[in-house]
Amino acid sequence: MIIVVIINYVNLKLKLRGFETRPGLRRAHNKLSLFEQEIMSYVPASGCATAEPSPVASPAATRSTRAPAPQRRDFEAKLRAFYRKLESKGYGQGPGKLKLHIRREHLLEDAFRRIMSCSKKELQKGKLCVLWDGEEGLDYGGPSREFFFLLSRELFNPYYGLFEYSANDTYTVHVSPMSAFVDNHHEWFRFSGRVLGLALVHGYLLEAWFTRALYRALLRLPPALEDVDALDAQFAASLRWLQSARCVSSLELTFAVSERLADGRVLERELKTGGRDVPVTERNKKEYLEKLVRWRVERGVAEQSEWLVRGFHEVVDPRLVGAFDARELELVIAGAPELDVADWRNNTEYRGGYHDAHPVILCFWQAIDRFTNEQRLRLVQFVTGTSSIPYEGFSALRGSTGPRRFCIERWGRIESLPRAHTCFNRLDLPPYPTLQLLHEKLLLAVEETNTFGIE
Repeated sequence: MIIVVIINYVNLKLKLRGFETRPGLRRAHNKLSLFEQEIMSYVPASGCATAEPSPVASPAATRSTRAPAPQRRDFEAKLRAFYRKLESKGYGQGPGKLKLHIRREHLLEDAFRRIMSCSKKELQKGKLCVLWDGEEGLDYGGPSREFFFLLSRELFNPYYGLFEYSANDTYTVHVSPMSAFVDNHHEWFRFSGRVLGLALVHGYLLEAWFTRALYRALLRLPPALEDVDALDAQFAASLRWLQSARCVSSLELTFAVSERLADGRVLERELKTGGRDVPVTERNKKEYLEKLVRWRVERGVAEQSEWLVRGFHEVVDPRLVGAFDARELELVIAGAPELDVADWRNNTEYRGGYHDAHPVILCFWQAIDRFTNEQRLRLVQFVTGTSSIPYEGFSALRGSTGPRRFCIERWGRIESLPRAHTCFNRLDLPPYPTLQLLHEKLLLAVEETNTFGIE
């Protein structure tokens, strides 16, 4: 049996307007969205069961007494080392200048023309100088900061069609499959990558938050199962079901998927060479899931993402950013806003017997008070999938099915590690008997790896 994904793309040629001159990004009349309906079903054979979630700690929990390497845990030290390397290699130091003459009323168009006309050397070495047309003043940081703030609000706005909101919320974005209809989209994604690189090199934050898959792509890391949540929570749930299924052989799956397009054609795509003839078994299930995840994350956007990454690496050597993981790169590019712990606590709900005055919950908030802001952001990333919080605060958090507050649920045994359900903004927290143990387990869960304990 082949997993059949039916994709109905509306045969739509976007009616675009906007810039009087090419290269071609133009406003759509209406906010763009992906016109896509998916049907995915597994039909287990009789007697095929799935493994029940176990409260027993994952294999990694046996390492809980081992402290993570300091260089992996100290994000601020990594960041300082990163900018020292940039300085030592002459990034953004001149002697030449990267002058950007920008008209406010033509911000996106002027930025595109100037940045895309630069050589790789100019982008890497030039000392940035933003000059707003008709406004006097020297750029000691303020004009550049405003430039990246305003530009990112425009460029990464789903209104333009290059990016779209994730399936989980309305503040994180990822590459839109509908971007293929935007004129000259290859160059616009290359430009987007260059903007990300320039902001990183010169230390300016962007008013944009991306799904984790995009940060992984910038680091040339393979996509993870959690990335599918931002695209299709139901599809991700199906993959997790398959991950825990005990008799996958009886499903008669192969390393191939079929896509039915709007014109009625069915395209079979092999996940590996000769995949249609390779059955999925317990021995190769892990490989199958990894390839299926990559296919789902990259479907319809692989080419656009590659151009974005190419533009990013034209500004920043990939070896320099390789010291970061995807969550750290998110903090570098989007910034580390100071979290309001009081707002966080006031908008947290509890399940499984926990409540605001429960001893474990009291220890939890004491542990949060001990955390640095960066560690708090990592915990928010761990539970929600992103460090970005809506400007309204924690009360406006959303999950895959709509508004969903931060939630802490009792789960597992004291030897278990906390786990997260990013679709539901839920932290499964075992009933640790002491503040010290809870503090250590939380730190291990959120800092040890990228995808530790995430479901």
